[in-house]
Amino acid sequence: MKSTLAPRYTRVAIILHWLIALLIVANYVIVWSAEGLPKAELIALMGYHKANGLSILALTLVRIAWRLMHKGPPFSAALSAWEVALARVTHFLFYFLMLAIPLTGWGMVSGGGDPVSWFGVFEIPALPVGSDKALGGIFHESHEVLAIVMLGLLALHVAGALKHQLLDRDDTMARMAPFLSRR
Repeated sequence: MKSTLAPRYTRVAIILHWLIALLIVANYVIVWSAEGLPKAELIALMGYHKANGLSILALTLVRIAWRLMHKGPPFSAALSAWEVALARVTHFLFYFLMLAIPLTGWGMVSGGGDPVSWFGVFEIPALPVGSDKALGGIFHESHEVLAIVMLGLLALHVAGALKHQLLDRDDTMARMAPFLSRR
């Protein structure tokens, strides 16, 4: 008997998805918990934020390369045209933001010319952006605005996943969530 289950993403794509998602959530938690901390603690916490951000950037580049070499599974035939279009736009925006947010953050901290420590293991050189305060302000504002857009996109993504799991009761979410049983 032929299986009617939608194919899953590759194991590598699933690992990259959840690892990047975990790092993104961790970075929001770090920023929110850093509010009002003494300077020494703030600097230490923001070091983790920067290292996570550069990890997100590197893993996103790996994820894009993987995606170019390994096509994702087709969308379910049960999805309406607007759902497919929304999913495609959402995925594109996620890739854009997973590149743009770390790059604007890296650009922001590069104004001082200092390298960024990657969890104390090695240092990543500053971007050649110079120390122009106006440019640093643009990087900072862009970083914050893009992070807010990412929060909205994350909410949309989670709402869509929950809609498929709880209302539609299809196996769309199981394509990326190996811990879910497939129908």
